[in-house]
Amino acid sequence: MKNVKIWTISGKRAICNVIIAVMLLAISCVATYGVSLVSSSKMYNGVYYSGNENSQKITLMVNVYWGTEYLDEMLDIFERNNVKTTFFVGGTWAVSQSEMLEKIYRAGHEIGNHGYYHKDQGKISAQKNLEEIKNTHNLVKSLIGVDMNLFAPPSGSYNKKTVEVAKELGYKTIMWTDGRDTIDWRDKDSELIYKRAIKNCHGGDFVLMHPTEATKNALERIILSLKEKGFELCTVSENLQESA
Repeated sequence: MKNVKIWTISGKRAICNVIIAVMLLAISCVATYGVSLVSSSKMYNGVYYSGNENSQKITLMVNVYWGTEYLDEMLDIFERNNVKTTFFVGGTWAVSQSEMLEKIYRAGHEIGNHGYYHKDQGKISAQKNLEEIKNTHNLVKSLIGVDMNLFAPPSGSYNKKTVEVAKELGYKTIMWTDGRDTIDWRDKDSELIYKRAIKNCHGGDFVLMHPTEATKNALERIILSLKEKGFELCTVSENLQESA
């Protein structure tokens, strides 16, 4: 009987050791890979793919490198429906469209960084990644006085260096939620864009769009449909916030 009791105690100790080891491994994963076990935002390898999934928040994030001719109407639609969102702007676009950049900002929208020359960030060096992000940051700061802290890699291309450089510069790297790319740069069909934006939507979603004519034509319908489903449309930063 004594031997059985000793084995039982040893077994309990072994189980405790396993539990502790698993907890330490989990903590290590969080530190090494940026996989959050507490936050309700979906983040992999330091990159955010959604905001607060426990909320009813959705972001219609707009990447801007061309399509300025449709922005006035899109801004009117956002204003009419009392929606503020995040515009990720390219550096060369901001240089040539500084008045529009200021108009977007003065309308109350959040401004994010979309790189300077719209390069494939996943295929360039750490130094070039730094230049793309930092030069755009400094430019926007000089134009509208904003210190941006959100970076959306052009074409969704990034690597480990991209994320590390962005973090060093005080940025969060933002991607769209899986299945939430409207692909409006390729498909000029407003109905298709509408369906992609609202199908199977969930709280925390980042929906990617651009200032195209088809998106402009679908935008108000998208907003109204999401609101009817009970979603709150907001900026990326607001979407990342945890529930109170």
